[in-house]
Amino acid sequence: MSAETEIPTTPPSPVSFGEAFRYWLKLGFISFGGPAGQISMMHQELVEKRRWISEHRFLHALNYCMVLPGPEAIQLAIYIGWLMHGVLGGIVAGVLFLLPSLVLLISLSWVYLAFGDLPAVAGVLYGIKPAVVAIVVFAAYRIGSKALKNAVLWSLAAAAFVAIFAFNVLFPYIVLGAAIVGYLGGHVLPDKFKSGGGHGASDKAYGPALIDDHTPVPNHARFSWTRVMIFAASGVVLWLVGMGLLYGTLGWQETLTQMGWFFTKAAFLTIGGAYAVLPYVYQGGVEHYGWLTALQMIDGLALGETTPGPLIMIVTYVGFIGGWTKQVFGPDLLVLGGIGGAMVATFFTFLPSFVFILVGGPAVEATRHDIKLAAPFTAITAAVVGVILNLATFFAYHVLWPKGFVQPLDIKTLFEGFQWFSAVITAGAFTALWRFKVDIIPVIGVCAGLGLVYKLFIAT
Repeated sequence: MSAETEIPTTPPSPVSFGEAFRYWLKLGFISFGGPAGQISMMHQELVEKRRWISEHRFLHALNYCMVLPGPEAIQLAIYIGWLMHGVLGGIVAGVLFLLPSLVLLISLSWVYLAFGDLPAVAGVLYGIKPAVVAIVVFAAYRIGSKALKNAVLWSLAAAAFVAIFAFNVLFPYIVLGAAIVGYLGGHVLPDKFKSGGGHGASDKAYGPALIDDHTPVPNHARFSWTRVMIFAASGVVLWLVGMGLLYGTLGWQETLTQMGWFFTKAAFLTIGGAYAVLPYVYQGGVEHYGWLTALQMIDGLALGETTPGPLIMIVTYVGFIGGWTKQVFGPDLLVLGGIGGAMVATFFTFLPSFVFILVGGPAVEATRHDIKLAAPFTAITAAVVGVILNLATFFAYHVLWPKGFVQPLDIKTLFEGFQWFSAVITAGAFTALWRFKVDIIPVIGVCAGLGLVYKLFIAT
């Protein structure tokens, strides 16, 4: 807000449920740019423009969402929706945040599998793949520049990279190990494990808000152990019903049941954002279960980057591809099988996010203190940098050497089969993101165009 703009002196009128509904639906269609972009959109609209919630209340909620497993942007939407209109408001805010992306990704996944072999589609994907490599490398750089503040944290990142790259240690064990190191290190070397994360207060003033700094906590948001138990139990019951239906109708070893169990675990491992859980999804979906290939995973990440909603919605794509390739409803119902996989993956991934807010939100409102990332979370974030770098390494290998290394591997054979044009696109995309701060969507668009031109007119 510029200095010339007069700051309002009265709070806005109460917001009806219908007005909030329309806003959350709109947000679901325009929420590009990953969590940072989505949080920025919400801040600009809800804090600066509409003044539904004050700066401090917004940041207080965000600090809580930052320490939770799961996508922080959708959790923030659930939190604000819940604070304004109760449980139904929170559920509606979260569902509408997801719904457009769910429909789009199911549609795009079908197009991808049905028409992915067409030259034009293949050309577009050829250009997008190296862009994805650049995006993941840039994510590692961006997170690392904020998280790795000293040699100890750098060492943790390096150790995580070696563990998963050289020894194929599963992602949950890396998270657990980092948490233990952080807990112990926080007591022995507390200065080395100070969190640089979280979101501090701002001195900007936008005028009185509907939910202002000193607005009393509404009745539905007051803490009580009864509410905690009810919402926690409701979440467990919903999960049991979902898993029970899958187990009872299909059995434990069937693809959809395994998806439900796998994505439940993934939901609790999304510490550090979507890029942090991608290696786990990669390990499970590609290497363990074989729901999709490495190249299909890269294509899915590209689709996730170009559609609205949280980036972790890539699980919808993984579920669709897995349901299709495993023919969960038979060879004549591939599309239905894909939709079933997408719905299972989405439900079990995002159910915990709703439970976390409805269970923990009242305690957050009752304390109203800044919530800081503890030493274990600092250590986990450092380890996540190494894990993301490993993911970038895997993606780069499959994009730049799509047929693998020529054996025996030496200096002469290293560049046999190397995709020079893909390497140029990767370097250009990273430069655009890092040096010129270009948004992801334009970068992917340009790279897709270059890939199309190359495949149709140059490579032939």
